[in-house]
Amino acid sequence: MIPQHQDLIYDWNKGGIVDMKGVVHIEFDDETLRDGLQSPSVTDPTIDQKIKILHLMEDLGIQSANIGLPGAGPRAYNDTLELAKEIARSNMKIFPNCAARTVKADIDPVIDISQKAGIPIEVATFVGTSPIRQYVEGWNVAHILKLTEDAVEYVVGHGLPSMFVTEDTTRAHPDHIEQIYTTAIECGARRIVLADTVGHATRTGATNLVRFMKDVVENTGEDVKIDWHGHNDRGFAVAATIAAIRAGVDRVHGCALGIGERCGNASMDLLLVNLKMWGIIDNDLCKLNEYCNLVSEACHVPIPFNYPVIGPDAFRTATGVHAAAVIKATKTGVDWLADMVYSGVPAHMVGRKQKIEIGPLSGESNVVFWLKEHGYPMQDGVVRKIFDYAKHSNRLLTDEEIESFIETEIPESERQ
Repeated sequence: MIPQHQDLIYDWNKGGIVDMKGVVHIEFDDETLRDGLQSPSVTDPTIDQKIKILHLMEDLGIQSANIGLPGAGPRAYNDTLELAKEIARSNMKIFPNCAARTVKADIDPVIDISQKAGIPIEVATFVGTSPIRQYVEGWNVAHILKLTEDAVEYVVGHGLPSMFVTEDTTRAHPDHIEQIYTTAIECGARRIVLADTVGHATRTGATNLVRFMKDVVENTGEDVKIDWHGHNDRGFAVAATIAAIRAGVDRVHGCALGIGERCGNASMDLLLVNLKMWGIIDNDLCKLNEYCNLVSEACHVPIPFNYPVIGPDAFRTATGVHAAAVIKATKTGVDWLADMVYSGVPAHMVGRKQKIEIGPLSGESNVVFWLKEHGYPMQDGVVRKIFDYAKHSNRLLTDEEIESFIETEIPESERQ
């Protein structure tokens, strides 16, 4: 009898001072079709591609999506309108929001789209708040408070939910953001976003800021949700987002494959995978691979071969020791055993499977497995010849190369 999963893997990620057991619920806001498209290296997808991506977000159980900044121009307006209409037409559960500066010229297009589509759209008005941004813009706190008050009251006055965002929150002075967010809440904002706009926050920084803002919100006496929006300039986007979750935010933002300005946003795909493995969410992630590959194709963003979970090499091995263990586990007939013996993430969870290939570091077991998978007889002579061929290569052999070698270099009598 095969032991249970928990008997074969000891999880050092559970327990201790950083346990996630206190987190009982978290929601996701997908920024792929807005902030993700601000990367200077991406191509803006067609509207048909955007609609497919939106449906995949829904399939993955993502609760909300930023569908655009319609004030940016005609193309942005038209695509945002079509996405809003698709949500209404298909009776989708995903709740839309749109970005807007704290000016009527940006807010009015969102109001217009909401009316035309016949659905509410959360308006994410944003304004810079850090001292460095204030200095460059020639602003002061009084000016920002006026922008905040006018924008939030305008949104709420038109019957739309207000999500208020301070840019560069993670480098802003506590006194300033307390004043600004308190004003936004008093004017009717029912969701606030802490934005790590330049990827400055570490896990400690995220924790400190979220705890501070929870006290600010509590002092207002209003029921206000807190979001975290992270960037990856220091490589901390996913880690800082998870720290923000532990500290008590209600919703986190991310983009497929971490696309976005400069070094990108927090990777939505990696957040989903890690939170599912923690047991915090129970989303069906079988379409995660499809979601990421469609975004890659539509945005012309190649997926690095070693990108976690989704990259071509994530569940692929040709190393003899690794492959031998996977093969032995496969022979037990217990799928999860083969999936986890040399993998920190179960491939089946994201609609993928383990792949064993042949190269210079392979063992004969790799060859035997490959022949079986491709319907060839596993004669000792055939195995040895392919094994020798691989040992003289400086890279992995493609399926086509192995098949060609079998057909041209191994006598037919040995292949029967």
